[in-house]
Amino acid sequence: MIPYERQAGAQAGMGLVELMVAMVIGLFTVLVIMQVFSVFEGDKRTTTSGSDAQTNGMIALYNIKRQVAMAGFGLPTFSTKNPPLLCSDPTLASGGVNLFPVAIADGGNAAGASDTVSIRIGSSVNGGVPFFAAETAVATNILVKNSMACQPNDVAIVSTGANCMFTKVTAVPDATHVTFEGNVTTAKDSTSIACLGNWTELSYMVNGGQMRLVTTVNGVNTDAQNVEGIVNVQAQYGISNAPNSNDIAQWVDATGAWATPNIATRNRIKAIRVAVVARSSLREKNNVTDACSSTTALNPTGLCAWEGTAVSPAPVINLADDADGVSWQRYRYRIYETIVPLRNVIWTRGTMAP
Repeated sequence: MIPYERQAGAQAGMGLVELMVAMVIGLFTVLVIMQVFSVFEGDKRTTTSGSDAQTNGMIALYNIKRQVAMAGFGLPTFSTKNPPLLCSDPTLASGGVNLFPVAIADGGNAAGASDTVSIRIGSSVNGGVPFFAAETAVATNILVKNSMACQPNDVAIVSTGANCMFTKVTAVPDATHVTFEGNVTTAKDSTSIACLGNWTELSYMVNGGQMRLVTTVNGVNTDAQNVEGIVNVQAQYGISNAPNSNDIAQWVDATGAWATPNIATRNRIKAIRVAVVARSSLREKNNVTDACSSTTALNPTGLCAWEGTAVSPAPVINLADDADGVSWQRYRYRIYETIVPLRNVIWTRGTMAP
């Protein structure tokens, strides 16, 4: 039997084996924690960047949709006495001025190609309500029955029904006289005149990974960033079978006859369909996005603008403009699309010839 004193002085504590086991358990625990943290942090970055892309895409689409809804404001499209969308005078397009409410410039299908959507709006406080000449014009001055709130520097349309002329208001001496820039002696008694205010063109386009807005007011351009993180915009015209019909028969790209439509085809455009592509800022380790499987089949997969048909194929989204042509697949994308009726054209269908 060991004496009591010797038992009290015996060696105690952890041995080398216990210490090594504890270290292994601790290292394993740290490894698990770091792995969980790494996965969580990756998911957080994906979620955060995806949320930013979602916000950018929604804002970009809202901006375009809001302006397209106002396209053509200020044009007297409701008036049979001054129907600007039926004017055949080519001088209406002189000086870079164009009357049609919406125009799409197709960017094609090349890598990185994006469409441009241009909206044209007047700023007249009277909404383009026409007034009439009270006598045959003498040079630049016209006696009118009511100047209808015309202001100096307003763009105006002088129309006899089919023949039209763009001009500019230089002065409004009183409520019954309007002075124009240039000779308007073609105006006769009861000729229709409509002041459009400042005729503004708003062009949305993609450049350098952002949507830009080029604003043209009476021929003067201003280019500014609109929304960050937008890499592509695609748009199509919704066309009817006749100018005086509002039924959309087909969706077409702005190519061929629709790149520069004449009056008859232009007035068949009743709506536009727009897709905005927003990209996440996070580059993933592996491919996470595929090209669109089809522009004509049902339920397409991949990066598609929308579901197209054989009659109305969807536009092609091609983002392979990076150095190796495949890095774009390492990013996540959000696509937002909508259809916007051209209400200021739809309201005037009764004044358009079939």
